[in-house]
Amino acid sequence: MVFGHFKPYILHIEQIIDGIFYNMKALRTLYEQLGVEAYYKQYAAQYINPHLAQIQELLLANEGNLDYSSLLDLCAGGGEVSAIVQSLGYSNTTATDPFTHQLYQKNIGSECQKLSFDDIIRGKLEGNFSTVVCSFAMHLCPTQQLYPLLLQLFALSPVLVIISPHKRPILDVYEGVQCVLEDYSFTKKGKKVFLKAYNYAYIQHQ
Repeated sequence: MVFGHFKPYILHIEQIIDGIFYNMKALRTLYEQLGVEAYYKQYAAQYINPHLAQIQELLLANEGNLDYSSLLDLCAGGGEVSAIVQSLGYSNTTATDPFTHQLYQKNIGSECQKLSFDDIIRGKLEGNFSTVVCSFAMHLCPTQQLYPLLLQLFALSPVLVIISPHKRPILDVYEGVQCVLEDYSFTKKGKKVFLKAYNYAYIQHQ
């Protein structure tokens, strides 16, 4: 996959991913040993999403199906989603991540809010967005908080996009939540990375 038209940040992390410096097994071990919150407190500055190529492929392939004109990059990580949509010419991007906000600001050069899932449930996230994209993070939301989180997000945006290396979380089991788009991309090892877009039947956005 060619990244020549992307920001230097995209080129940089693609080189790292293709090299010997990223170990998924080691990452999973640290998750298990430390827990998610403790892991990010300790390693937030070193975060790299190893599925950048699949995220890029899915967002590019679905540009005609999704509206990136006013995008919320939820759990923004190092800015992978923002960098990709901005490279397509969409500059109206809002980001939030309670752990990697400093890394996002370093990589992307714009502000990243520090809101957690709990903060969003409490109504601290403001704005109106054409699409919310949550990449590799929604499965970390505790089950009891998931539906309240969805209600808050759908109050701010008509579409919620989840990108994940597995099918969790399954959102269309919740009342009013409908899967309206599903796509996937293969990793080099032949595993699927999924993109699913959802809307909420009980809220009509103008």
